[in-house]
Amino acid sequence: MASFAKIENNIVVGVFKVDNADCNNLSFPESEAVGQSYLASIGVEGNFLQTSFSKEFRGNFAGIGDVYNQELDVFHKPQIFPSWQLDETCTWKAPVEMPLATVEGGMWDWNENELKWEQITSA
Repeated sequence: MASFAKIENNIVVGVFKVDNADCNNLSFPESEAVGQSYLASIGVEGNFLQTSFSKEFRGNFAGIGDVYNQELDVFHKPQIFPSWQLDETCTWKAPVEMPLATVEGGMWDWNENELKWEQITSA
């Protein structure tokens, strides 16, 4: 099965499955245009880009609400905090690594104002 993300204003609004036979059993990138034509032929309108469950192309598998980054030609989650940057795997990373050590029952939360991780514990 091939998967196609429906894009509106660079946001994924749907993901459609297309049988490989309907993509002429071609591989990406050749399969993309064939799949787009197939979707149009069955009356599914929109701007579609092929996405890869195995992450072979376009970063991450597209999910509803994800962003299509035209500059990088990848799908990724929306940016979490302004200070966070996309890494080489198209995942948002804080400018400071999250500490490994925690107090029992504790978790870490990002403080964007101070650009640091803060440990929170349950009461």
